[in-house]
Amino acid sequence: MTMFKCLSPRTLGVEVNLEAGLAMAAEAGFEGLDVNIQEVQRLVQERAASWLSGVFEDAGLRIGAWGLSIPWDGSEEEFRKGLEVLPSLAAAGASVGATRVTLVVRPGSDERAFEENFKWHIDRIRPVAEILNDEGCRLGLEFLGPRTLRTDKAFGFIYTAAGMLALADAIGTGNVGLLLDSWHWYTGQGTISDLSSLAVREVVHGHVNDAPAGVDVSEQIDNKRVLPTETGVIDLVGFLKALKEMGYDGPVTPEPFSERVRKMEPAQAMQSAHDGLDEAWRSAGLS
Repeated sequence: MTMFKCLSPRTLGVEVNLEAGLAMAAEAGFEGLDVNIQEVQRLVQERAASWLSGVFEDAGLRIGAWGLSIPWDGSEEEFRKGLEVLPSLAAAGASVGATRVTLVVRPGSDERAFEENFKWHIDRIRPVAEILNDEGCRLGLEFLGPRTLRTDKAFGFIYTAAGMLALADAIGTGNVGLLLDSWHWYTGQGTISDLSSLAVREVVHGHVNDAPAGVDVSEQIDNKRVLPTETGVIDLVGFLKALKEMGYDGPVTPEPFSERVRKMEPAQAMQSAHDGLDEAWRSAGLS
């Protein structure tokens, strides 16, 4: 198995159900689709896992990742209620091969200094990871690189791959790694050598995008990105080559968060996202 170009319609501002998403992904040339786990659970319960797997097979697409949808960082009561529903969600995902799960870790806090925050994240994420592990699922933690996300916080927290892997190691369940996003790698001032030091078991999911030109890396704003290869500010070819060389075989999903893209017709947005990614894909020798 090799890594594959994957679509997440919502990152392009498009809200569609799974079957419509599959059709759009196939039409645009993608090879996979990220999923909403609640929808997967509902379809497995209503139709059966074999039916849903067949829908993906008929579309010629692979299943991507799903975002952890429980309030893991909410109140203690919300967290406990979320843990109660997570086993059934993970089981539904695993039944159709959706075993890659993602979670965003914020790079700062107004309530907790670093050491306290580190321990708090272990206490919250470890039970999640244990439940996922029971179903054969892996958890990718996404670090957020932009300096502009930290400057107004009382306390800084993790914003690099190395820091996030230290947290994953401290969680200690063996199934926690990274959601590796080219935007956060770039804005956190990561290097190709940083990527080359990663083991394939440490990368759960990949996101790609580009950055606006003419903006210093320290001033980049998280929700103002552009399509893959649109400006060439981010070295996507080097990023993808590093994933290939480590043997990564999972989804790679465009996540531009671009207002221009959100104003496009859905089919145009998806095609533009695919074509931008495909340009870097071919330059990296992946097709």
